[in-house]
Amino acid sequence: MNLESWYQKGIGPDEYIESMQQHRDNLLYVYDHFTLPEDDPFFEQLAKENLRVIALTEDWCGDAMMNVPILFHLAERTEMDVHLLARDQNLELMDQYLTNGKARSIPIFIFIDGNGQEIAKWGPRAPEVQQFIDESMANLPEKDTADYQEKRQEMFTFITKSFRDNTDFWQQTYQSILSTLKKAI
Repeated sequence: MNLESWYQKGIGPDEYIESMQQHRDNLLYVYDHFTLPEDDPFFEQLAKENLRVIALTEDWCGDAMMNVPILFHLAERTEMDVHLLARDQNLELMDQYLTNGKARSIPIFIFIDGNGQEIAKWGPRAPEVQQFIDESMANLPEKDTADYQEKRQEMFTFITKSFRDNTDFWQQTYQSILSTLKKAI
């Protein structure tokens, strides 16, 4: 299937949010509290490109909970239509966008032109957020220790709260997406 077909298969933001079971409130919190700069001249340039976005995501993903609403704001400001696809139901596409050639990390944002050709790809994290994740993971005990699962769950709870509340992460994500697009057009 080509990217245009994948795009057509996706659902819009409202339908995606309505279908969410796990992180809807957190996603809406980020959406309601994140704001774009008022007067970035790149917005006008980006709008002229008439791009669309395929977002590979899942409701349970903390990264998506933070990154998707930032994409929504950028898309609204620049008149990009966003169609979302559940990663686990679309592995054929996901496997074309593996992180480091092996991980099905999400979200992945595939920016396409009017002909369905890929212009840019972003995801799953801004470099600064990746550093935070790497440092958090490094503090976990060894997998075979008795409290590994408990500590791992505590870490994921902390990461989710950080993604929801750390506005620096939001800005870093926004800047990373913007940088990817600026390089592409």
